[in-house]
This record gives sequence, structure tokens and C-alpha cells, in this order.
Amino acid sequence: MQIKNLSLLALAGTAFAQQSNLTEVLTSQNSTLSTLIGLLGQQPAILQGLAQAQNITILAPSNAALEEFLKAPAVMQAVAADPGLVAAILSYHVLNGTYYASAFTEQPQFIPTLLQNETYTNITGGQRVQAQTVGGNVTFFTALRENSTVSQGNLNFTAGTVHIIDKVLSVPGSINTTLQQANLTAAVGAIRAANVTSTLAAAKDLTIFILSYHVVGSVLYSPQITNTSLTTLGGGNVTVRVINETVYVNEAKVVVPNILVENGVVHVIDGVLNPNNTSVQPDTSASTRAPAYSGASTATDGSNPFTSGVEAPSTTPPVATETGAGNGGGAVQTTTSSTQAAPMRTAA
Repeated sequence: MQIKNLSLLALAGTAFAQQSNLTEVLTSQNSTLSTLIGLLGQQPAILQGLAQAQNITILAPSNAALEEFLKAPAVMQAVAADPGLVAAILSYHVLNGTYYASAFTEQPQFIPTLLQNETYTNITGGQRVQAQTVGGNVTFFTALRENSTVSQGNLNFTAGTVHIIDKVLSVPGSINTTLQQANLTAAVGAIRAANVTSTLAAAKDLTIFILSYHVVGSVLYSPQITNTSLTTLGGGNVTVRVINETVYVNEAKVVVPNILVENGVVHVIDGVLNPNNTSVQPDTSASTRAPAYSGASTATDGSNPFTSGVEAPSTTPPVATETGAGNGGGAVQTTTSSTQAAPMRTAA
């Protein structure tokens, strides 16, 4: 995609007439935001929306961030195939609410964005971005736990504030695509074998504990999780427990939390859930999980069930796990392992 370095004022015309402070903020950072300014100039609907918006926070990718993102072959192909994708990406960088840097702590928040186009998201109130401080830096997480850090914050304007970030936030993809990119190919195969791929893709506001029994019909990010019983799409129940800041679903441990997808959130667990055994107690000292079904055993030949016909990703993005003191403590670490156990901050 060719980006033209043009003045936002010239491109926006009257669209920003009532938001001169926003124009001034963006143009005052022209050496850092000229690529973003050019992109906005090619999206009159986004310009009009920003002109009319109140109480927003703009996450503005730097020139280096956007140029690195846009030159990626996969991004170039996606943008060429889908003219609406750029507008979706820009909308995903606008938070619904004014969030100054001081509003963020080590406790994660899942903040709604202006991305509400149902072509790209199916979450009530708009797709979310995870926000928190990591090592004292305001950091945003999305999709496969990819993260972007604020390099310059609190550039305030009439209707909100702007934070310059060092990486573009990827719009969360479909459940199937996300699981495959995370190299959770057995989960992809199991979903296909259960013939629920279309059902999950069309559903709204889901929490998935990687299968209809593993899917809850509401969105539960880690700070919202407490000791409770949840009804699944299959009509059964799962028992959720928070023990020493680690979440267990029945007896399975959540090992990677908060993988955002277009219609909800995925929490990776270390075992299969048995709908007929919800009273089982988790063994918090166990290094491996016992089979959920009587007579089942773990494969010893290195093979994974359900992976036949599921293409493994050529590269696997790092998936971060949350570690530390819970309820606002701890930090976020990045790991290439999708099965590394770690405590996660919860509401308990």
C-alpha cells in the first residue's frame, strides 16, 4: 500500500473543523505520525467519525510501527483483498473512553474500541484491547498476546487524548485462524471433528476453554473470573475455581489466558473437560493432568489426536502468559510456548 505524506488539514477539510485541537496534536507530531496522518487522509469515514466523537483515546502507531506493519507480505495481501481492512484497523486503535496514562495499572483492563463492524468483530460494545502497565510502561495486548508499548503519552485534545505506540495492534481474527496461528492444531481438529466450526464462527460474545462443552455464552476476561459455575453452549456446567491466583475449569488449569478473537476470548487449558464430571477437584500439585474420561490415556508416540488435515503454522507468534501476584501484581512475560503454566490475575 502506498502511503502519501500529506497534511491532515488539507485532507480532512471541514471534517476536523470542530476538532482543531486534535488536528494540532497530530500535526505537531508530524515527524512521528506522518504515516498515520496519510492513512487517515485516505479514510474520510474515519475522519468524520473522529470529528464527531467525544471521550475517546487514540492509540497512534508511530511511523516506524506502521511502515513495518504495512510492508509485511501477509498484510499487503490482506489489504489488497479487503479494502475495508484499513478502516477496521484504524477503528481498533480508538478506545471508547478517555484513558490517560495514569489510568493504567498492573491489573489488566479490557477496553472497548470503536471497532464494531460485524465483518471484523462480533462482541457487544466493540472489540476489546487489553491494557495494563508492564515494568512501568503502558502496554496494550491483542490477538495472539502481541503487545505494543506507549512511547509518548497524554497528548491531550478537546475530546480525549492520544498515546503514540511502537507497534500496530492486530485486529483479532476468527477462532479457527487464531487457534491455528497459535499452533493449537489439535483444538482446531477437535472443533472440526465436532462439526461446530460454523456454529462458533457465527456466535456472539463467547468464552472458549479450548466443542460446545468448552464454550461459555458470555465474554469472561481474566479479571472477571471468580469461583463460580458457568453454563456452556452445550447446556452443561463447568466449575471455575481460583486457587493461589491460578484458574481451574473443572480439573483443568488455565495455562494461557486472554487470547482475543473476533467474537470473544480464548483461555488455553491443559486438559479436556468432561461434562459428566463437574465435581472433580483440581490437583494443584500435579505436573500433568489425569485423563478426564475413564479409560482414556495420553498418547505416548508423540502424536496428537484430531490434527490430521490441519495445517500447522509456518511461524508461531509469541504468546504471553501472565505471572505474579495477582489482583494488580505481577508482570506479563512473553513466551513461545502455548502451554506454559502461569498464574493469571483474576477477580478472586
